[in-house]
Amino acid sequence: MNPADFLAPFQMVFLFIVVVVVLALLATEAVSIELTSLTTIALLVLFFHFFPVVGPDGNDRLDLRQLFSGFANPALIAVLALLVLGEGLTRTGVLDLAANVVIHWTKSNPFFAVTLMLLVVMAFSAVLNNIPVVVLFIPIMQSLTKRFRQSPSRYMMLLSYASVLGGMTTLIGSSTNLLVSLELDDLGEEAFGFFDFTVPGLVMATCGLVYLLLVAPRLLPDRPAEQGGHEEQGRHFVAQVSVTEGSRLVGLTPVGGIFPALPDITILMIQRGERAVLPPFEDVVLEVNDLVVIAATRSALSALGQGEPELLHPELVAGAYDLQTAADTSGEERKAPWLAGGQVQAEVMVRPDSQIVGHTLEEVGFRYKHHCIVLGIERRSRMLRERITRIPLKDGDVLLIQGRPEDVDRLRGERSVVLMEWSRQPLVTPQHQRSAAIIFLGVVAASASGLLPIALAAFCGATAMIATRILSLGDALRVLDRKIVLTIAMALALGAAMQATGGAQFLADSMMAALSGATPAQILSAFFLLLALLSNLLSTKATAVLFTPIAVDLAYALNLPVEPFAVAVIFASNCSFASPIGYQTNLVVMTPGNYRFMDFVRVGLPLILLVWIAFSLFAPWYYDLPSR
Repeated sequence: MNPADFLAPFQMVFLFIVVVVVLALLATEAVSIELTSLTTIALLVLFFHFFPVVGPDGNDRLDLRQLFSGFANPALIAVLALLVLGEGLTRTGVLDLAANVVIHWTKSNPFFAVTLMLLVVMAFSAVLNNIPVVVLFIPIMQSLTKRFRQSPSRYMMLLSYASVLGGMTTLIGSSTNLLVSLELDDLGEEAFGFFDFTVPGLVMATCGLVYLLLVAPRLLPDRPAEQGGHEEQGRHFVAQVSVTEGSRLVGLTPVGGIFPALPDITILMIQRGERAVLPPFEDVVLEVNDLVVIAATRSALSALGQGEPELLHPELVAGAYDLQTAADTSGEERKAPWLAGGQVQAEVMVRPDSQIVGHTLEEVGFRYKHHCIVLGIERRSRMLRERITRIPLKDGDVLLIQGRPEDVDRLRGERSVVLMEWSRQPLVTPQHQRSAAIIFLGVVAASASGLLPIALAAFCGATAMIATRILSLGDALRVLDRKIVLTIAMALALGAAMQATGGAQFLADSMMAALSGATPAQILSAFFLLLALLSNLLSTKATAVLFTPIAVDLAYALNLPVEPFAVAVIFASNCSFASPIGYQTNLVVMTPGNYRFMDFVRVGLPLILLVWIAFSLFAPWYYDLPSR
């Protein structure tokens, strides 16, 4: 008996055991995704080193180069580069411009407002990573639901689902799409073009949108938003704004005692010279040198300071920061550290045993000691009608600070305050909006026209974001998610092993035997449903990469084109609607919507079935599959 006849089934059985264990670990999250991925790759490398898969030419088909190739795969490069591009667009506020248009046109009809919101989300997700799109629109949806006096839980989940549906329509709409396309190329098949599956994708997205607008809100719970943890949940910081010469605040007048030009901001006091003006503000016109004490959320403060940072700390621009020691420097280095580029905001809490308790910010010299400026103070939801520089600090006070990333990071070792890691957020840099938009549109044009492969176009675009200083190298590296890197590398290694050992062919033949007598359309439909359900237990990327080789072999077994089966992998892998762990955007909306696991099952499962039915009816006709 030839040893290879025994070795091949042994290799296949081992691989299937590994796949089952990996799927169980990914579904239960009993072990971290990173550890699961690394262990799986190490196990594959060791096993196939001692039991190599030898091809007809005598070469090892699963050597180290093959199993580690996932770390340098164009699919992974493209996914990571698109993350950097999306961060650049978010950081410069390009997406905010479109979001403001949505708010402008959605002031009266709730149904029209939600419809327009979801359409914009779907359009953005067709060419952007879904996660920053959903993150951007969460506060907008919260604002709309508050305006229409409805619970956020009725609509927040729709953002996640709309982003996934929109991502089905183009090659770069989802990293899953790219993975399938580049995996096809690795298997010797023709990769997808930018718009190759846009038509069926639009059909799926349209059916899903109708469901989201007419059915999903009736199935979602009417539940109040989770209190605590999220920045916008009623948390207001007391801050001070100085009206300087040429400021847009000069000449503002109140209407009915409030200032409509300052939305989401409550004015607590206006200090004019030695006189303090308290509400209600009647016939008060803001003048140069007025100091205004306000209460506002973080997002409102950030919006107020965009384009006019001197509003929140004019004394720094005026020269209170001593630059004598930097007289020989120029550019960014001449600025105070909290005015240099690449700023971040974060929150720190005053420790109970802190030495700064009982002292004011001026007495402590916080900005000079830590190179961070304090923008506002929150004290157990109390409103303090006093300039923040004159408020004696108490234990438990939360300070909203701004500074360079390295200066904020140094606060981790500070004994007087505790840095709240979750609160760290980069500031928008609108001065780079045009450059970021040009770079991104160039990437889309180059990849859509076929001038450059998507991986090369995205990589060049990400490099341009760093070269033009839209993002620093540190900012770009922070965007790169190690879970994505390791999961994709593991999935590609498993996919290569499935192909080399014949495991993919075996599964395709087994499915053919189970569906003996079924039409190609029925086999395609069953294949789609299987993957759609699995995508809610695994990561969408793992599902896509593992089943792309099976889809190719299944098409060969049926003597049919590969394209409809590869498209089925793309759409089905994206159908991660019935579980919060299926896709990251589901986790993003879980807290703002105050959702539970069964909420996703109740709303997402019918959506999966709807997309499955739509695909099963449309795809056979569109791809002209034989009826028998």
